[in-house]
Amino acid sequence: MRRLAPTLGDFFFVTLLVWLFAAGAFGWMGLLLDGDTGWHIRTGEYVLDHGRVPTGDPFSFTKPGQPWFAWEWLADVFFAGLFRLAGFKGVVLAAGALISAAAFVVFRAMLWHGANPLAAMLVCLLGVSASSVHYLARPHIFTLLLMAISVWLLARDRRAPTGWVWALIPVTAVWTNLHGGFVALIATIGLMVAGSIAEAFLLRPERGRRLRSARRYAVLGAGCAAASLLNPYGYRLHAHLVSYLKSDWIRKSVQEFQSPSFREETMLQFEVLLMAGLLLAAFALQRRQVVEALWVIFWTHAALSSVRHVPVYVVVAAPLIAAELTRWWEGAAAGRPARSVVNILKALGDDSAAGFRRLTVWAAVPVVVLAAINEPVKWPKNFPEERFPVKIVERHREALARARVLTSDQWADYLIFRSYPQQRVFFDGRSDFYGPEIGRQYLSMVGGRHEWERLIERYGFDYVLSPMDWPLGSILKLDRRWRIVEDDGKAILFERVRARTGPAKGEPQKTVSKGLMKTTEAAESTRGDHRG
Repeated sequence: MRRLAPTLGDFFFVTLLVWLFAAGAFGWMGLLLDGDTGWHIRTGEYVLDHGRVPTGDPFSFTKPGQPWFAWEWLADVFFAGLFRLAGFKGVVLAAGALISAAAFVVFRAMLWHGANPLAAMLVCLLGVSASSVHYLARPHIFTLLLMAISVWLLARDRRAPTGWVWALIPVTAVWTNLHGGFVALIATIGLMVAGSIAEAFLLRPERGRRLRSARRYAVLGAGCAAASLLNPYGYRLHAHLVSYLKSDWIRKSVQEFQSPSFREETMLQFEVLLMAGLLLAAFALQRRQVVEALWVIFWTHAALSSVRHVPVYVVVAAPLIAAELTRWWEGAAAGRPARSVVNILKALGDDSAAGFRRLTVWAAVPVVVLAAINEPVKWPKNFPEERFPVKIVERHREALARARVLTSDQWADYLIFRSYPQQRVFFDGRSDFYGPEIGRQYLSMVGGRHEWERLIERYGFDYVLSPMDWPLGSILKLDRRWRIVEDDGKAILFERVRARTGPAKGEPQKTVSKGLMKTTEAAESTRGDHRG
């Protein structure tokens, strides 16, 4: 009966699910704020329909049929299957459950490291909020969960080696086909090898054991690297990932590859964890814990270089930060009376630790209940209209589907979702596929730079679906070769004026205006393929 009773761990998992999604600022719709989800679903449907992974581009008229790495194909199949089964409800519910599970694993790892549950909850909630910038229904959520499990397993093996750590080799084989974040695991194991060797020279009495650990993790890393070759593209996937991560154009143009902006609330919370992590690294080096220090320093650098690595930093550093905070707390409580606030809170946390360490079937009950009901939960039925031109596309879907349309990469993702296989796009979120030259041309056109006319003529665009803050939109309003089909206050649809379809001489252009809401998110220079 005790095992069937709900635990504090169950309540904490449900709290995360409710706080982040069921009652969050954007609700479940927040998981669909990125258009990449659309082409991921369509790619998964391609695999389900054809029984094979696509090797050529199916979505663009820019590079049709050219070699393309659908290297997240297994996650795409997962999302496509859920979409066919339950629509967007299935997609967002599964994504929310996976993200909440990843956060709970990080919290549970904090307790294993010796953190007081109250300190662990504080650090966990800070980490969850800092990572929420990347909480989207896309393949990288598998990396969040698998990285949390893997780092905890490595930490356990470092303290007391067991055979469980070798399970990471088959996990890597699956992970490679879910998301490119498997590279983070191999890098983390590599840091363990380097750190163990350094510890062998710093701790002479333990030199033999540390060197054996270095050999053990070197073999593990080699096994994981070999397992990552089990994908449809073999070693070519790794070469592609290297070129993708080294691309100067992607680092400069794709938002998630750029450094975090500490003006946002979530990034201020990341800043707190960042400072705590650097202090932790200094304390770890004092204790000759080189592996932990290298983990924190490496992922600190990665997160400061690219905001996409902030959630990985949280996964790696948060358990260590919570444990260090608990050490400080215990030191502060040691010299105080038992009835002091510090000691009372410490005792409260210690007494509740056992309840937080277990999950039961009750943790899954809310997920099952949510899956079974449609009301009063507001499940998304489409991408959010606040971010995507849903209504304009719906009203002109047939015309757009058979035409060449210039629009933002995010909105092109939506066009793929809405009208594939009829729709072909110029440039979408797969920045690794299009490369710097087409990316540069895209930015030149949307920015109204000197060659925009030549490029529009070269690609023969029939329509331009422009966000309100595109310089190109302002230019086309004054260009008699283009007419406004519709303006809803957020997006403007322009059509090229041709001899047969243009307005009669002296006839005013027709403009439809519906609403005054404006947004700038959809008109970012480019957001690219956010692969976590």
